[in-house]
Amino acid sequence: MRPVAALIAATVILPSLPLAACAPAERPSPRPIFSTTDEGYLSPGVVARLAQAVPPAPVAGSGQDAADRAASARFTALEDSDRWLMATAHAELRPPLALQHFDCALGVRLGSAETPTLDRMTAKVFHDAQAAVVMAQAKGARARPVGVDPARRACQALTPAMRRSPSAPSAGAALGSAYAEALALIAPDRAAAVRRIGHEIGVSRQICAMDYPSDGLAGEALGRAVVAEIVATPDFQAEIAAARDELAAARATGRTNPGCAAERAALAVPLP
Repeated sequence: MRPVAALIAATVILPSLPLAACAPAERPSPRPIFSTTDEGYLSPGVVARLAQAVPPAPVAGSGQDAADRAASARFTALEDSDRWLMATAHAELRPPLALQHFDCALGVRLGSAETPTLDRMTAKVFHDAQAAVVMAQAKGARARPVGVDPARRACQALTPAMRRSPSAPSAGAALGSAYAEALALIAPDRAAAVRRIGHEIGVSRQICAMDYPSDGLAGEALGRAVVAEIVATPDFQAEIAAARDELAAARATGRTNPGCAAERAALAVPLP
């Protein structure tokens, strides 16, 4: 399977400045800025099968394509709103930093305790979900909203290559959904809350003009399918207990993310 660094370069669009509606957690030092791994839980054959099952993106000029474009245009009304700022934060998709998007849903401040097992697990989930996205996107090349309209604002700095990168299925939606499904298994008492944030990460990519709504739906479905395969692996099952202990230790510190009030305000902004 391709190294994760190559997958990041191929698909993940990274922010130039990690602003956050939900304030970033402080992680103990020394820690990497983000976790990567060259191996996930799934075999290349399983990843390829999941990618192949993703339906094609809407044909240009079709009714679904027109509906996607109209919905995307309406999102311009959110530029510079609280929800836009949250979308800017959600542009960070790499673990462990991406896990901080789930602080408020988990009722914890990740970084208040060491979480090496959780970081490793989510890095492997990232690897598998991202690999599936890359393969699925290779079947077509739907242009992003920011690629169709060069004047369209994005909530992050983009190179010309980033603007030309494909949008379907949405990598952000796939990763958000995959993280959420994994966390829902690790913290079942917070399952509904973490799944909501996983969905909102995909919505954020639409607000940022990086994806269309149908791209997000396809990405979420792919992320869920990836984790459904992951949870059946002995390696994932063997690590759940340790990850739960790490979350419990982080929760025992009593620290919560001070940005949770801002997150609630952002999520209360109606979508156009």
